Amino acid sequence: MTATQDYISASDAHSAHNYHPLPVVVATAEGAWMTDVEGRRYLDMLAGYSALNFGHGNRRLIDAAKAQLERVTLTSRAFHHDRFAEFCTRLAALCGMEMVLPMNTGAEAVETAVKTARKWGYRVKGVPDGRARIVVASDNFHGRTTTIVSFSTDPEARADYGPYTPGFDIVPYGDLEALRAAVTDETVAVLLEPIQGEAGVLVPPAGYLAGVRELTRERNVLFVADEIQSGLGRTGRTFACEHEGVVPDVYVLGKALGGGVVPVSAVVSSKDVLGVFRPGEHGSTFGGNPLACAVGLEVIAMLESGEFQQRAAELGEHLHAELGLLAGTGKVTQVRGRGLWAGVDIDPAYGTGREISEKLMDRGVLVKDTHGSTIRIAPPLVISKDDLDWGLDQLRAVLGA
Repeated sequence: MTATQDYISASDAHSAHNYHPLPVVVATAEGAWMTDVEGRRYLDMLAGYSALNFGHGNRRLIDAAKAQLERVTLTSRAFHHDRFAEFCTRLAALCGMEMVLPMNTGAEAVETAVKTARKWGYRVKGVPDGRARIVVASDNFHGRTTTIVSFSTDPEARADYGPYTPGFDIVPYGDLEALRAAVTDETVAVLLEPIQGEAGVLVPPAGYLAGVRELTRERNVLFVADEIQSGLGRTGRTFACEHEGVVPDVYVLGKALGGGVVPVSAVVSSKDVLGVFRPGEHGSTFGGNPLACAVGLEVIAMLESGEFQQRAAELGEHLHAELGLLAGTGKVTQVRGRGLWAGVDIDPAYGTGREISEKLMDRGVLVKDTHGSTIRIAPPLVISKDDLDWGLDQLRAVLGA
C-alpha cells in the first residue's frame, strides 16, 4: 500500500463516514499550495470553503497565534482577558456595527443568531411567547445542528434527524414576492445567505437583497445575513451584501475570521439587537478566547487595508472572464459567482462533479463538487494570477477544451 492508501484505510476504519473526501492526504501547505504525504504538490482552489481566504500558513496569522500561545490561550468567559475588548471593538467597526457576540464555529454563530432574533422578537417587537417565526430560503446551507437542519431542504442534510425544530418558513431563494407573502406579524427575522455557497454559488437576482432590506424595515423584521462563506473579502468586497449597497441588521461571520488557524465565529449587530442578552442567557467556554481574538485581530487588520478585497475583485474579474470562455464551448453550461468564487456547471456528458474533481486532482488541482455536475472554485485570495491561470488550464485539459 502507498502512504496515501495507508492513511485513508486507517481513517475509514476509525472515523465516522460523514464525509467523502477526495483521495488525497495533505501533509504540509503554504500559500495556495498543498503537499501530500507522497510529496506531490496541489493547487488549492477551494480554500477550506473560504476559511483559508488568506492562504495556508499566512505568516502574519501564524506569528500572531504563536505570540499569543506564549501568553494565555483560554480564560473562559468567567474572567476578562486583554485581547477581548479590542477584538470586539475592531470587528464591530469593520462591520459598521456596535456589538459583537463571539462564538467558535459557523453553526454556533447561526444558532446564536436564531436565538438572538427570537429573544429580540419577544423583548423588543412584542411577539407573543413561543410564536416567533423566521423566514429562510430553500437550498440554504447554514450548518448541521438539529435546529439548522430542521429548515434545510437538502434530503441528505435533513433525513433521519427528526423530530424537527418548528418556527421556520421556507421560501424560494431570490423570490421577493414569496418572501413578502411569508412575512407575518409574528416574523422576527429573515435569515439568508447573500450568495448561496453549498447550493452551487447561487447569486440572487439584481435588486433582491435591496428588496429584502426594504421589506424587513417595513415589517419591523431583522435582516440576518449569513456571510460565513461570502464575507471577509471573498467576493471583492468585505461583505457580499455591499454589492447591493445593503447593510443588514445582523452579520453572521465565521470561517475566514479565524484565518484557517483556529475556529472563530461571531454575530455582529447593534446594541438594540444584541443588547437583549443578559448574563447567563447564552455563552460558550471557548467563544472569544484569547488565541481566537489574537488571530481574529490580525484578520481584521488585513481586511482593514482593503488589499485582499481589491485582489479578490481583480482576480475574480479575470476568473469569471476565463470561465465565461469555457461556457462558450458548451462543455460548461453555466458559471455563477462573484469575486474569487465560482460555481461551474459541467455538461453531464463530460462527467459528474465528483469525476471532474478527481480528474483535476490527478492533474494537481483541488476543487470540490456539489449537486451533481457542479464544481466550486474558491482559491485563497493570495493566489497569483499565474497559478490561477495554470489551474484553469488544467480544467480546460480535463474538459478537452
